[in-house]
Amino acid sequence: MGYKIIVDSCCDVTPQLAQQLDVTSVPLTMRLGQKEFTDDDTLDLPGFMAEMKACTEKVGSAAPPPLVYKEAMESARRSFVVTLSSQLSASHSNAKLGQTYAEENGAADIHVFDSKSASAGEVLIAVKLRELLSKGMSKDQIIGAVNHFIDNMKTYFVLERHDNLLKNGRLNKITGKIINLLNIKLIMGSDKLGNIALYAKARGTKQMLEKMVSFIRSSEKSTSGENMVISHCNNFTLAKQLSTIISQHFDFKDIIIVPTKGLSSLYTDDKGIVMAF
Repeated sequence: MGYKIIVDSCCDVTPQLAQQLDVTSVPLTMRLGQKEFTDDDTLDLPGFMAEMKACTEKVGSAAPPPLVYKEAMESARRSFVVTLSSQLSASHSNAKLGQTYAEENGAADIHVFDSKSASAGEVLIAVKLRELLSKGMSKDQIIGAVNHFIDNMKTYFVLERHDNLLKNGRLNKITGKIINLLNIKLIMGSDKLGNIALYAKARGTKQMLEKMVSFIRSSEKSTSGENMVISHCNNFTLAKQLSTIISQHFDFKDIIIVPTKGLSSLYTDDKGIVMAF
């Protein structure tokens, strides 16, 4: 029996990609004020986005409970699990607790990875996992290779709207107004521990794209034979534009473009994009 890949729903795999990679997704819960939404296949994403824009109260999310992870692990029997950064969500700790419960019931062949990332970063790790599994590598070899991959992976994101940062209190109103007025785009990303860090400020789309390309170059990572993932929230045009520019400068094997699901849409907000390589 082969290994199943289990992810939380911040991993923006499309249904087609989930089938191709043999991925099972466990849902997080999103909150808009007092209203809750489950980030699964039943979510009306356009309706959720409309309510999100209209919401004036605090927005947030909750990780999948340990028992939900336990059920997914027991169903798979043999699994690799990829979660949101442990610095951003309880998803990782809940998955580890779910692993303990599953192992008590005999599903012992499980390993949980902390992506130290989110969204496109989780997709990229799932792609890497399936690639290594297809090569017939042992479990220990895969764990070592994926941990090395995570430690060297880069994730950057850019927001077009900052409404949810304001609603969460992570950005004060005066700063938010100045950013919008001057068309300043904040380029943020994951640090080595999986926290969110501010990497640059760009004036307009052109400068933002130039800076995103410069991050790839300055990383000094080899791109030959490697994949990149770009996720977007209702912004395929910008994602495709970024992909085209990157293809002109680097030789990635494949640049996978995916739309964000519910959780990622909540935090990237409308028109936001995420890049992982």
